Amino acid sequence: MAEITAGLSIGQVAERTGLSVHTLRFYEQEGLFVGPVRRGPGGRRSYSQDDVDWLTVCIILRASGMPLPALRRYTDLVREGAGNEEERLALMREHHRRVTTQIDRLTQSLDLITFKVGVYEDLLDPHRSAAEPDRRRPSDDGDVPASRPGTSA
Repeated sequence: MAEITAGLSIGQVAERTGLSVHTLRFYEQEGLFVGPVRRGPGGRRSYSQDDVDWLTVCIILRASGMPLPALRRYTDLVREGAGNEEERLALMREHHRRVTTQIDRLTQSLDLITFKVGVYEDLLDPHRSAAEPDRRRPSDDGDVPASRPGTSA
C-alpha cells in the first residue's frame, strides 16, 4: 500500500520559509519551482518538503543578490535535469564573482566605518586614545585615516 503524505499548505510553507503568501504565489507564477505546485481536492496549493528545500535554495540565492532572471534560468536548468551542468556551473561562477565583488566592497566599507568609530571614540574618550596606538594622521579634525591620504569626513 502506498504511503500517503499530507502536503503543506501555503500558510505552513510561508511560516517555514519566512516568505509571504504573496511571494510564494509570485514564485510559482514566475516558474521558480522545480516541479509544478500540486493542488489539493479543493484547489488549494499543496507543497512538499522538496518544495520547501528548493525554496530555501532560492531564498539564499536571492539574499545573495542573484537577479530574478538568473534564478529563473537556474531553476529551468535544474528542472531539465542532467546534461546541462556546464551551464549551471557557468551561472554559479558568474554569481560567485558578483558576490565576491560585493563582499570586497562591503569589507572596504566596514574598514572605513571601523576607522570612523575609532576616531570618534578617541575624540570622546581622551584616556582611551592615550592608551592605544594612534590610528590617525595629524589633521585639523583628526578625521582622516593615515592609510588613505585625502580622505575626509
